Amino acid sequence: MLMPSIFGENLFDDFFGDFPFYYDDRAMKDTEKKLYGRRASHIMKTDIKETDKGYELVVDLPGFTKDEVKADLENGYLTISAEKGLDKDEQEKETGRYIRKERYAGACSRSFYVGKEVEKEDIKAEFKHGVLTLFVPKKEAKPAVEQKKTIAIEG
Repeated sequence: MLMPSIFGENLFDDFFGDFPFYYDDRAMKDTEKKLYGRRASHIMKTDIKETDKGYELVVDLPGFTKDEVKADLENGYLTISAEKGLDKDEQEKETGRYIRKERYAGACSRSFYVGKEVEKEDIKAEFKHGVLTLFVPKKEAKPAVEQKKTIAIEG
């Protein structure tokens, strides 16, 4: 009978990870591993739904509280970030050596271009049960007003 291994999620976890043709986008997978650890692909999964009035973004942030999540709008980019550290009580209680440590501590963020016409006041956000839901209204891009510029002719 196979039992979960304390060294990986399944028996072939690391053995076949580098096997040719195992993963089509290995370079990206390796980059994510280096930046965020093995579970990087599970962080900030986002669904984006278009409606008549705008866009709804639903972001999974399990384990984060409302105070650990932030949304900023700058130069037309909506950036969602979350930061989690180990609880102070946990750090003080540390008396042994970890064999495996899977809980996430660190920071992550994602940015989405929403357009320079969108204002901070237009975006609505709600955080419930580890899920951040944002509504970004559709805004018409204002056509650039062309100004007549006269060029001086010398001679």
